[in-house]
Amino acid sequence: MTIERVRQALRGISGVHVTPYGADGAIDVSLMADIVARIAAAGVHNIVSAGNTGEFYTLTPAEIRLVHETTVRAAKGKALVTAAVGRSLAEAIDSGRDAASLGADAVMAHQPLDPFAAPQAQADYFLAIADGVPVPLVAYVRSNDIGLKDLVRIAAHPNVAGIKFASPNLMLLSECLRASAGHAAIWVCGLAEGWAAPFYALGARGFTSGLVNVAPERSLAIHAALESGDYDRARRLVAEIAGFETMRTKFNNGANVTVVKEAMTLAGVPVGPVRLPGLVALDAEDRRKLAEILRGWGLDVPAAALAQAAE
Repeated sequence: MTIERVRQALRGISGVHVTPYGADGAIDVSLMADIVARIAAAGVHNIVSAGNTGEFYTLTPAEIRLVHETTVRAAKGKALVTAAVGRSLAEAIDSGRDAASLGADAVMAHQPLDPFAAPQAQADYFLAIADGVPVPLVAYVRSNDIGLKDLVRIAAHPNVAGIKFASPNLMLLSECLRASAGHAAIWVCGLAEGWAAPFYALGARGFTSGLVNVAPERSLAIHAALESGDYDRARRLVAEIAGFETMRTKFNNGANVTVVKEAMTLAGVPVGPVRLPGLVALDAEDRRKLAEILRGWGLDVPAAALAQAAE
């Protein structure tokens, strides 16, 4: 897998699949394989395994490996697979090497959550992982802590395929794009469909998506509109999913994964609750609103499914 092929996939949709759990709370491997296969078959370009929508920080190291392995197997080469890693530097490198041995095409490093992490040291963390893994790296930058100079250092690394920029600081993004113009790494919208249009306008390409778990065709339509430069159509399509995405931002984004998993359950894919410290379940009123949104999209949400989800 060449780094340019990874960059090409990053210019598309990076779909982050959920991690489903059975009644015993363990990962439902069979259902996860079905979810990944459906996302790949829909035409999503890059499948991110054990990302935030996959509840990375609630998974044990053994579970993360299981998620990576299952995703590679289920994708069957129809989409690139990017394996998410993180936590300690040693763990991130070991997990990245292991994911590559399982067949992952790239590695995505979560930004470290250490409250005492220095900004320049966070950049060094990404660079050390890029040095230590045998496949291209995507750096997942979630805050404004890392400054322009250090962000450009990340972009300049020969094994960094791209930067998943998940901050709404568009001024910083525009400065990064200008300052890194001579480097091959691409800048990807890490804030999903709702922010993709302004990111594209500045020169970023591609976007991440949790929506692909529920309605991949909507994500693909937004991507096609942006790639063709049809911003009017992109805005109309984003407006149709705005209610769904707004629900995900509740509780300081604490409902982000919950809304996706409950939507899947309402649509007939029982993926189980979110693990703590995420929001385990929606309340009855939010669940009703979510069902209305899904029905507005033309998805079948039987009344019985809504009642069952509330139990």
